[in-house]
Amino acid sequence: RHTRYWRDWSSDVCSSDLPRKMKKIFTFLLLSVLLIPGLVNAQRWKRQRYEFSMGAGVSNFLGELGGANQIGTHYFRDLEFSQTRLAAALGLRYKLSNYFAVNTRLTYGRVSGDDRLTTEKFRHTRNINFFSDIYEWSLNFEGAFQQEQIGHRYRLKKVKGLKGYELYTYLFAGVGVFYFNPKTEFQGQTYNLRDYNTEGEGYIPTRKKYSTVQLCIPLGIGFKYTIDRQWGLGLEFGIRKTFTDYIDDVSTTYIDLSQYQTGEQYDIGQFLANPSDRSDAEAARITAPGQQRGDPRYKDSYMFAIFSVNYKIKTGRNNLPRF
Repeated sequence: RHTRYWRDWSSDVCSSDLPRKMKKIFTFLLLSVLLIPGLVNAQRWKRQRYEFSMGAGVSNFLGELGGANQIGTHYFRDLEFSQTRLAAALGLRYKLSNYFAVNTRLTYGRVSGDDRLTTEKFRHTRNINFFSDIYEWSLNFEGAFQQEQIGHRYRLKKVKGLKGYELYTYLFAGVGVFYFNPKTEFQGQTYNLRDYNTEGEGYIPTRKKYSTVQLCIPLGIGFKYTIDRQWGLGLEFGIRKTFTDYIDDVSTTYIDLSQYQTGEQYDIGQFLANPSDRSDAEAARITAPGQQRGDPRYKDSYMFAIFSVNYKIKTGRNNLPRF
């Protein structure tokens, strides 16, 4: 009788615990189904830390030359769209997390300005023009507004799960080094403006000869669109704050070049420094030695807008790219 009672009691206990155990098992399985894919996706970016980008776009310039039909300003309202030129870039991005990355990039673009394009009296009378190729290397820190989704291996319709085709938006700031060399054309030939000391650089003690290698601070915003787990598209717009006012070879005042140069150097330099119509009395007054030629209070800046194709590179266990 005692044995039978024990069997009946144990079976009752087991039968009463069975729903509770099943509930725990079901809850565990449900959480696993819901959380594990998210955890796997959260770590997937570590297997694709590197992203190569190649792009093309446009460049433009904000400085003394050209601009809108108003007194010159360093703001965007002085932008001359007709001076937009082509640009190209190569970059390599390294992801620090799902929200942050560093990006190193080589960018080329041409900038230019021409006083003939503005009707503002003093700049139009000045009549200076220039162009310069910009070669820039930059290292930028990127911060995103949302997590970048990886998505399916293929873009299939009506597939449930992580789609990952959202627009990924980020801001960036960094530091860069760029090379420039302002030039102009005169009588069918191209001249390096720096060689002719158009504002007395190197002659006047307070005006040192400027360097064609300078630092810049890139600032901007970017957008990325994921096609699949490896390919994507990007669009990035950025402005470069610089620490030079001589990208266009214009900064301070007119000088009397005859005090520093003679012969052919003076003849060419005089025109490059002051190509205005000096037979006009008003133009001669506006461009006389000592009169304003540029505005040294504000440094020059330039901009890039780059459309890119991006490719994520798989990494091995040592976090190095695996080609």
